[in-house]
Amino acid sequence: MKTKKIPMRRCVGCMESKPKNELIRIAYYENEITVDPSGRAKGRGVYLCKDAGCMQLARKKRALQRNFDAEISEEVLDRVFQELKEHEQKDN
Repeated sequence: MKTKKIPMRRCVGCMESKPKNELIRIAYYENEITVDPSGRAKGRGVYLCKDAGCMQLARKKRALQRNFDAEISEEVLDRVFQELKEHEQKDN
């Protein structure tokens, strides 16, 4: 029997490739950014590690703005990163 291939994705914070289930997806669709823990939401997606260090690094590097090719307000970024922190705390 064949072994199932594990999908790999790259974290936009630390730029390391990791198994998809270890990362959390952020989706951008119709000028709206959402945290997508299921990984199935519509739109363009980027992946982040579930640790605070990668989240801070991604914010510092403006990784979301660069990958989505959009200007994102500080209020929206605050909301998204707060949601990410809540997901991190649930997982621990």
